[in-house]
Amino acid sequence: MHTNHAHKGVTVKLSRRTRGAVALAGAASIALLATACSTGGDQGSDGEDITLTITTFGTFGYDDLYKEYEDANPGVKIEATNIDTGGNARTDAFTKIAAGSGLSDIVAIEEGWLGAIMEVSDQFVDLTEYGIDDRKGDWVDWKYDQATDADGRVIGYGTDIGPTGLCYNGPAFAAAGLPTDREEVAALLEGDWAHYFDVGRQYQAATGKAWFDQSGFVWNSIVNQMPEGYYTSDGELNVEDNAELKANFDLLAAAVGDKLSAAQAEWDWNSGKSFVDGTFATAVCPGWMLGVIQGSTEAGGGDASTGWDFADVFPGGQGNWGGAWLSVPETSQHKEEAAKLADWLTQPEQQVKQSTAAGNFPSTLGAQEELASAAEPNEFFNGAPTGAILAKRAEGIVAQFKGADDSVIQENVFGPVLDALDRGEVDATTGWDQAIELLHELVED
Repeated sequence: MHTNHAHKGVTVKLSRRTRGAVALAGAASIALLATACSTGGDQGSDGEDITLTITTFGTFGYDDLYKEYEDANPGVKIEATNIDTGGNARTDAFTKIAAGSGLSDIVAIEEGWLGAIMEVSDQFVDLTEYGIDDRKGDWVDWKYDQATDADGRVIGYGTDIGPTGLCYNGPAFAAAGLPTDREEVAALLEGDWAHYFDVGRQYQAATGKAWFDQSGFVWNSIVNQMPEGYYTSDGELNVEDNAELKANFDLLAAAVGDKLSAAQAEWDWNSGKSFVDGTFATAVCPGWMLGVIQGSTEAGGGDASTGWDFADVFPGGQGNWGGAWLSVPETSQHKEEAAKLADWLTQPEQQVKQSTAAGNFPSTLGAQEELASAAEPNEFFNGAPTGAILAKRAEGIVAQFKGADDSVIQENVFGPVLDALDRGEVDATTGWDQAIELLHELVED
């Protein structure tokens, strides 16, 4: 959530890749969904009442927590802005970093563009100055390490991570003669992506309908499972001559050619109606996607009776997609108070509440253990114990290294190509060639 501040200008380091990021910043139209939050943290260090601004994106589940913090800390008002997508949040952040002003007191940073933020990490407060190192053991170790820059500065309090399971529509499965019990569905779909697509071909043959919503999310899930994705673990670009990546692209293109994709617009799904009318039967579901799917289904006129469920299985095995951090920019006029709020929002107790509100999965070990042991049924997803399932899906995962332009490659190199693939405008060969052309244009020297 986001409110502009007037700040003194700062010198910003920008990478050689900035032409892509800045061009995107200039071109994107940013949809801001402002949420009004009630009054209430501690007063500022000078004893005056203060306003803390915070910018998040997507579905964070923080609204009730803001109110709780304000009530417990008379003297602080929280002004929150939520940007619709992580991609638009990246554009917003880098536009303001380049301008040297406008960032909120707290900024949520998404995993896909953390690498780019790390190239300007000196624009963010070293949170060890506010005691984050005392909490290092709270998080899964790789979450804390990801937010640590080359100089040992820690610039983010970890919020969630993105272990992935599979969402499926029970009535759609029944119509195709497939099992609907989530344990039987997990057994049916255990295996690699080729197996998932083969079951989808059976579904498509039986119903004439698509198996998954659209190719972009499936592709991102496949890439995230690779030992190295768009970058090698030592930070080298890893796309053009990556035979495994090309083979996975071919696999997905073949599935699309067999009409397994419903060619939905990302984040829209026909205003949510496609979750209700049987347009597709499955969707990839990192923890944070559960809240997105529920909200979209309800926007499309559906409810729990629409029949979506959540299974403890994912094609290709374990994978992590997404997750975020809360960071405090150097331009904040209330660094100490902002760090205190960010610290509080990411404590295990609050992460459990956030998970309940948004469906995402916490990065702190204590919150993970609580969700796993509670196994609370999620009424919208047919009573599935979504938190406990996600805890199982999180076992053993380590997030893939994300380079500086990782989100640019996903959204602006492969994104348009995958949309064209869904529309039948390109095939595996022409689509890959177009992606490489875009890669050269947007990322490489």
